[in-house]
Amino acid sequence: QLVESGGGLVQAGGSLRLSCAASGFTVSDYGIGWFRQAPGKEREGVSYISSSDGITWYADSAKGRFTISSDGAKNTVYLQMNSLKPEDTAVYYCTGAPSKEVTTYPPLPAGMHYWGKGTLVTVSS
Repeated sequence: QLVESGGGLVQAGGSLRLSCAASGFTVSDYGIGWFRQAPGKEREGVSYISSSDGITWYADSAKGRFTISSDGAKNTVYLQMNSLKPEDTAVYYCTGAPSKEVTTYPPLPAGMHYWGKGTLVTVSS
């Protein structure tokens, strides 16, 4: 199970830190990805981390602004989002799959075993 938190309303230029708390598996053994879906738009991959493989990936739209990290002790993955823009407004979903099964970046949504319910991020201009 994955549970996201940390979404909210923020002004453009502001920051938010999303959390993805896992239960039932260990995030250090899994690849954890963040996806987002804005109203009227297709779902897109934002970032991915595999601690066991030492892999991190960012969408071009996230590079330089977002940072993904993993805390094994808390079994939680974070997405630090800085310099937020109105176009970052979306529901953000945390996903997970065994690292060895994730071979593309962004990960294929259909290949992710676990999905959280999402957390809404709204960036006002």
